[in-house]
Amino acid sequence: MMKGEALVASLSSSEQMFHLCCTMLLRHCKKAAFLLSLGISIAGFLVIYIRTANHWEMPEAKSIPHKCRPFSSQCGTLLSRTAAQTTWHRQDCWNESYILKKEVKCSVLKKDLHFITRPLSYMEEKYPLAFILTVHKELGVLLRLLRAIYMPQNIYCIHIDAKAPVKYQEAIQKMVSCFQNIFISSRSESVTYAGFSRLQADLNCMDDLAKSKVRWRKVINLCGQDFPIKTNLELVQHLQRKKWREKNITPGVKQPVRMRSRTELKYTEVEGSYVKCLGVKKSPPPHDIQVYFGTAYYAVTREFVEFVLTSQKARDLLEWSRDTYSPDEHYWVTLNHLPEAPGSYINGGWAGNVRAIKWSDQEGESHNGCNGHYVRSICVYGEGDLPWIINTDNMFANKFESKTSPEALDCLEQWHRNKVLRGATVPIETSWLLATRRNITATD
Repeated sequence: MMKGEALVASLSSSEQMFHLCCTMLLRHCKKAAFLLSLGISIAGFLVIYIRTANHWEMPEAKSIPHKCRPFSSQCGTLLSRTAAQTTWHRQDCWNESYILKKEVKCSVLKKDLHFITRPLSYMEEKYPLAFILTVHKELGVLLRLLRAIYMPQNIYCIHIDAKAPVKYQEAIQKMVSCFQNIFISSRSESVTYAGFSRLQADLNCMDDLAKSKVRWRKVINLCGQDFPIKTNLELVQHLQRKKWREKNITPGVKQPVRMRSRTELKYTEVEGSYVKCLGVKKSPPPHDIQVYFGTAYYAVTREFVEFVLTSQKARDLLEWSRDTYSPDEHYWVTLNHLPEAPGSYINGGWAGNVRAIKWSDQEGESHNGCNGHYVRSICVYGEGDLPWIINTDNMFANKFESKTSPEALDCLEQWHRNKVLRGATVPIETSWLLATRRNITATD
């Protein structure tokens, strides 16, 4: 007999009954405590899951970073979709100065600059995209653009203008060295506005991307003053729509009469400066190709890129285009109208929603004016242009500057990041937040 059992046997019957009741009560208490603890743990897990899935909530701000430029009241209205009594406080306002430091630790760079470090959905993970960025200035805008479009499953080629300042090039090189899926183009051009060198810059990145082990599905080209309107998930959904699933997006039409001088006369690049018309008539395009005119921006399939790089007809058209004006505005769209080109879209027209641009000559028709200022007939957006931008169905908006209208990019960037995180199907990491939210109380 065990020592404890012998002790119980020595007690009277009433004492034994009392001891038994105490023992049973103690066991029930332990079981209840365990169940209560389990219930609290499950409830806590559910709260975390609900908040970090599709119904995530922005953490409230405890303090306002003293160096950050505050959001304007106009931006606050745009960001606060349902909660009118809400203030937003930026916690990222030093990305350019950060990257210009002499030493940057890669182990903390992604977190400090708020890069998203995991695929946010299964659909995005299984449909990697490639991006070509041709840049020459506006380091701060470039870093914010790259952060907005960055996803670890994608791949990014950056072409830096050979004329760009050395410090600018070094800063980008430093940042890129911290990412396995971002690289600098293997060949750099001295890019001239409207010159053949601008087209060649894209082709250099295409050649590099074609050799990549990342099985990207479509490539999108950007300049350093673009900014996304759609999230990466929305881009994938847009490019997989029935209309575009196997097609290239190269908006454009048959070359209008007013644009024919661009390809009927010979031009030459004054390197790094401008394109000069020589006043000499060109030969007709090779293979009796019908020339089209359109945007320099596109979203095209990997098979189309391989066609561009290997087809004799594509090479002949490229060579013929060397002495034309702004060849990137006819080359892609013309190739995309060749029946043999993979993903060609013969009747595409201006469809595709590639860019939201306010052209000065379309004021009063497609838009009600520019709230910033015009550069080469294109609006550099001000904050008042944001409602128009976000209500378009375009993939990207062009263009932005950090010095003249910084509030516009501040606001659009936060609006875009909010939308990105709302669409996530994985838990949200705090380093992904660009701003915090605080509800205004009666005592504020």
